[in-house]
Amino acid sequence: MFPLGTVLLPHAHLPLHIFEPRYRALIKDVLAGDGEFGVVLIERGQEVGGGDTRFPVGTVARVMQTAELPDGRWLVDAVGTDRFRVAEWLPEDPYPQALVEPVEDEPDDTGPEAGQRRSAVERLLRQVLALQVELGFPAPSAVRTLDEEPAVAAFEAALLSPIGPMDAQKVLEAPGTLARLTLLEDFLEDARDVLSRRISETD
Repeated sequence: MFPLGTVLLPHAHLPLHIFEPRYRALIKDVLAGDGEFGVVLIERGQEVGGGDTRFPVGTVARVMQTAELPDGRWLVDAVGTDRFRVAEWLPEDPYPQALVEPVEDEPDDTGPEAGQRRSAVERLLRQVLALQVELGFPAPSAVRTLDEEPAVAAFEAALLSPIGPMDAQKVLEAPGTLARLTLLEDFLEDARDVLSRRISETD
């Protein structure tokens, strides 16, 4: 398990610079095994040295590329795959470990409403990104097309949206695609309103 100060969402890439001895041991064990480890968001405290509080829902990270540096540090590129829930934290020797169980999305949100909400989120996201560009923020291109599959589009939109770790965690923990897209609509509407006010104040 790798507790972090950021949320890993499914389909997202996670670049890591690993220098702590315990996580060097973790990555070696991961590479000797199935190439996967768990990522959870730190709720309170700092991960370095332990003593932190962690959210129970996280994401499986699959290692895609690694490079071991001459001094023993590692550069790792992983990608988020499936969600899980921590059933029990185990003794942290030599690194954080836990028993986990998979978290599946609700099966009933692949109908027309999910497609409609995906389109609404895409439209809002373009508006928000355009407003960010207008304000001079570094932002991805406002001409952005999300994946046609609503389940994938929801996570893509979350990655591109100006939301913090706590809101990203809410997206991760949402019970299904519809709930996830509804959350993102609310977040993006709020962001659009805030950015629009900032623009009007500068005119």
